[in-house]
Amino acid sequence: MLWVKGTEGYAAATERFVVATHGIAFQDLHQSILQFIPTDPSHVLDVGSGIGRDAAALAEIGHTVVAVEPTREFLSVAQSLYGTSIEWIDDSLPLLQSLEDRKEGFDFVLASAVWHHIDQDERRIALTCIADLLRPTGIFALSLRHGPAGVGTHIFPTDGQETVQEAERVNLKPLLVLENQPSLVKGKKNVTWTRIVLQKVSESLPSDEA
Repeated sequence: MLWVKGTEGYAAATERFVVATHGIAFQDLHQSILQFIPTDPSHVLDVGSGIGRDAAALAEIGHTVVAVEPTREFLSVAQSLYGTSIEWIDDSLPLLQSLEDRKEGFDFVLASAVWHHIDQDERRIALTCIADLLRPTGIFALSLRHGPAGVGTHIFPTDGQETVQEAERVNLKPLLVLENQPSLVKGKKNVTWTRIVLQKVSESLPSDEA
């Protein structure tokens, strides 16, 4: 894959990132969205999967998981930690080109802590791409970071309401918007998060009225 701007800073800090990631449990980080994760075995996509903690947790509860991550150092760690039960893919937002031919679609898509690494135009493209990958009534859960740059240095401001408005244009309706959520990482008091859950809805049918 080509170098992805959003990965700036991560490769050189892989060891620190591994420690920080393992310091927060999947259940704790995603407590607010657990109710939206399918309970029956489903097709799940983890976009920006990092070292694979979330993908592994989703696979452990019975889902078929595809994990997409553009930082090769992270992919290497993920594969060594969690093996081949997950399909690991070297790709990135906004286009997710390696998934274009996936006909089966996904029931649940997770994009945790990645949205701030793509700009406004890329986010519009990414929302369209993810909407196309979702099955009818499928769920897209994402988190928006607010605050100064951390390890990842290629960042852009995020806005929850703006994200919801853009999502509605591609038939993704909001089920949950939680703003001003504190960071679970120690020493990050100046960082907050917005957690959003969206659901794919059918396009409105044209009216028969004259």
